[in-house]
Amino acid sequence: MSSAPKVVLITGAGGGLGSALTTEFTRGGWQVISGFRQEAPEPSSPGVFNVNLDVTRTEELNESITALTKRFTRIDALINNAGATADATLAQLNEDDWDRVLDVNLSGAFACARAVSRPMMRQREGHIINISSHAGRRGARGQANYAAAKAGLLGLTHSLARELGSRNVRVNAVLPGVLPTKMTAQLSAEQMEGFAQANTLGRINSLDEVARFIVFLTSTRNISGQVFQLDSRIAPWT
Repeated sequence: MSSAPKVVLITGAGGGLGSALTTEFTRGGWQVISGFRQEAPEPSSPGVFNVNLDVTRTEELNESITALTKRFTRIDALINNAGATADATLAQLNEDDWDRVLDVNLSGAFACARAVSRPMMRQREGHIINISSHAGRRGARGQANYAAAKAGLLGLTHSLARELGSRNVRVNAVLPGVLPTKMTAQLSAEQMEGFAQANTLGRINSLDEVARFIVFLTSTRNISGQVFQLDSRIAPWT
């Protein structure tokens, strides 16, 4: 048995959840490839390799993942965490903002999954986790682009789980809930309280708890094609 650490690629690693995931995977002994576009994470520790990775530039993305696979010999997990928002009601939503949000949240996840699936299928081992959203299930006023992209991630998750299962590649989706990140920092105290009160526990989620769950999920062997909602909002069954 090889003593080399498992390798995880995290996109959007410069954000709040990405940073928490990097910390938790490193703590678990993983080699972390920390993919960022605009905001570089903190200087790399011995278990972290920072790489500039724009998930919307497919050709460059494929080249980067090919190079990373050669460098680390394998990729055991992909966390599709890169995300973007451009909120506006339908009457005010322009095509550029529609395209950008779909490109980052959905098309970027597809491109990353396609690129890592090749080495994963060869090694007959791997786990892809797509970070979706409660908005993808229920919709959200002023977030037609974001909700559509996150709903698309759920369909992508189910389809890829069916396609890749015969090669022992698991694919799941996680809905992390509202988190204290830069993306939510622009919200008012009243808006954050509204999100908290929509939860049966009366509070929003924590970055550390979500990160711990995702690291645990990558360790499982028999879970695929599932959607995990990590807060205490209760949605209809259908």
